[in-house]
Formats: sequence, C-alpha cells, structure tokens
Amino acid sequence: MKRRDVLQVGAATMGLGFQPWVRAQSSANLKPGKPYAGTELSLMTVVAPQFKAHEARLPEFEALTGIKVKYQYVPFASTREKLTAELVAQGSQYDLLSVMDVWGPSLYNLFDPINARLAEKKIDMVERYPYAHLRASRDGNGNGKNILGMPIRGHVQLMFYRKDVFAKLGLKPPATWDEMVETGKTIQAKTDLSGVAMYYGKTGAQNLMIWFNYLWGMGGDLLDAKGQPAFNSPQGVAATQAYIDVLLKHKVAPAASASFNESDAANSMAQGKVAMYPVWWWRFAGLVDPKTSTLKPEQVGFAPLPSMPGKDSTTYTNTWFYGINKNSKKKDAAMEFLTWLSQPEVERSVLLDPSLNEVVAVQTRNLLDGDVNRRFGGMHLFGAQALKGAKGTPLFPQWAQVSDLLEATMSELATGKTQVKPALDEAASRARRLLRS
Repeated sequence: MKRRDVLQVGAATMGLGFQPWVRAQSSANLKPGKPYAGTELSLMTVVAPQFKAHEARLPEFEALTGIKVKYQYVPFASTREKLTAELVAQGSQYDLLSVMDVWGPSLYNLFDPINARLAEKKIDMVERYPYAHLRASRDGNGNGKNILGMPIRGHVQLMFYRKDVFAKLGLKPPATWDEMVETGKTIQAKTDLSGVAMYYGKTGAQNLMIWFNYLWGMGGDLLDAKGQPAFNSPQGVAATQAYIDVLLKHKVAPAASASFNESDAANSMAQGKVAMYPVWWWRFAGLVDPKTSTLKPEQVGFAPLPSMPGKDSTTYTNTWFYGINKNSKKKDAAMEFLTWLSQPEVERSVLLDPSLNEVVAVQTRNLLDGDVNRRFGGMHLFGAQALKGAKGTPLFPQWAQVSDLLEATMSELATGKTQVKPALDEAASRARRLLRS
C-alpha cells in the first residue's frame, strides 16, 4: 500500500470515530487466590522509557498477585554480553530476561518454552501480535514450535521531518530515497540546516538498520535461498552504493554522520541542525521532549520511510521479548508476571499516559486503537500497515558475528577509503566462513 492509501485509510478511520477495543478485566488470566504471594522475581532488561513505565505500574501487579518484581536495567551496549554471561553460567540470579530478536538464536538455550503455560492461560499469540514481532519469540529461525517469551517492545521505522521547514519551502515528505536526496539538497540551499541525519558509525549494528531498506528495495537480500551471503549481489552493491552516496557523493548528511550512531543522529535533529531523520518510531518522544530537544511537537512530522522508485515502502523491524530463565526456580510466578505485563490494556495505558510520549506498541489491537491513533496523529496505523509486509533479518545463530562484520564494513565504507564491491565481496567471503562454523 502506498503512502497516499495509508493516509486515506487513516483519515477514514479517524473520521468514522474508530472505537477502541473493549477492555478485558486486568486479572482475567491470573490465578485466583494469590498462590505465589510473597515471591520476589528478578528481571534483567535493557534501559527503555517504556520499561520504566511498566515498573511504575508494578503496584497494580503486586496487589493482584502478591508477587514483587525487581528490575535491573542494563545499558543497550552491554546487554548482549550480559545475557551471554548468564547463558554460560547457567545461573538463576534472574528469573526473567529481555532479549533482542537478532540475538535470539545464540541465546535460545537461556529460555524455558512457554507453550503449555500459554495454553493454560488461553493466550492466542497469533491473534495478539503481528507476525513480524511474533517470529522474534520463536525458535527455529522464527518459525519453530517453541515459544520462548512474549514480545514486549517492537519498532517500525519512520521518516521524521521538520514540518515547519517543509511547509515554508513547499516540500512534501520524500516518497523515494532519490527524492530524499533532492529534498535534502533543496533544504541545504535555502536554509542553514543539513538535509538528513544518517548514522554510519559502529554501535550495535545501528548502521545496518536503514541500509536494509535500501537492500530490500533494490531487490537484494542478506542471504540467498541456500542460506549463503547474497548482499554482494549486483542489487546489493547498487543498494549499498546508494546508501553511502547520501553521505559521500550527495553530501546531504552532515560529514559527522560517518561516525554518528543513532543517538548522535537523533541529537542533531533535536538540536535543530537537520531537517530529516529516518529512524525507529520510539525516537519520537525524545524529539518532542523539552528536556532533550529544542523542537516543539508541532514542528515534528512523520511519514513512512522512502522506497525505491515503483516499490512499496519497507521497514526493518526490531523486537524485544521477555522470557523465563530456564534455570529459574520461580517459573510459575514468572509466568504470572508475563501474563499481566503482556495484556493489551497495560500497553495501552502507557500509550495514553498524558505524562509520557511513549509510542511503542507491539499488539495488533493497540496499533488499530482509535484513541491511540488520535493521540499520535495516526502513527500507529502507519505502523500496522508497515508491519504487514515487514521484513526482519534471518534469525540464525551466527547473525551476531555476521552483523558485527557488516557493521564494520559499512563504517569503513563511510570513510570513503574503500570501494563498495570489493568491500562487500570480502565481507561475504568472511560471512561464508562464519556460517560454516
């Protein structure tokens, strides 16, 4: 579906007064009688405002169950290492753990499958979650029978832009990556802003997250049908060249983008230095927060990511799930917590909390919820549409190593010291060796 069609659907939905889904009782699937009262659970999770909002709602859970939950936050850059240490140690310090989808295959053995527990709770995962998020919590490259946890945080990508600047110059959000470049050139010629905040530096493979959309849009892919590297195909080379050209040839991204990570790019927009920023939707909160941004909410617009000419817009998805440590001695109580936390009503309460600007939603009913979309200008309808055709990276055990390899390749290409094709060929050769391990 094209941008115009999504906007028309969104406008029609809003105009008809789309009603929110009926709320279920908050204690519907919890065991009666508080059988686990007095239990204390330990949860290790990445730092995120959404999770802080969950933590603030824990008194409700404790009142319903008598279970206490202690959060321990770990910075994103340290999370994978911390989870790997837990896997090796086979310890039970943490009853619940958060993990990002692309790390899953190498960490599957950390988690206790919850299929039987879901059946007991009568939780329909397929009804509740879009496939793009549900795959993250399954083994077997996202298609296995074992469900290892509950998707709790998930992202689509959007193009954020300076709505005031675009209006003044008579510009529209770019529909293609080429249009993004031309729009950026116009902005740079007529204002003191840079065109677009890109991020080619090395931090958690963030410099791959926009590149994937170039790759898919050009008809390329990470692996071929035989599971071998395909990113150095002619389509992959062309896509990567276009991605790097934004910085080096067209110069519509700040020169510092060569070393920017995602947060650096966010800051460049929040401080009024650039006019466009392709990124995860969760960044919206920081872009309109007076504590972190010079921009006012009415200055920040959003649209689907640009696409290749004649192609539908794509979005790379990112999903975190919470699972139960297989070595935990408190698995039943841990499932009570997952049951409560994963309710659509809990997610919805965060989305509609007037003290927050948290946009993250992983549940279908909340993506379509009328009140949620009214609050955020239809952003979640964009998200729901993007998720229908969204791609994720293949969930294979060596992905962490392959992503590190590709991350380093993109960072090197952004310096302009090496050519795209030989760099991708070398990366593909090394990736094939990793895939054999």
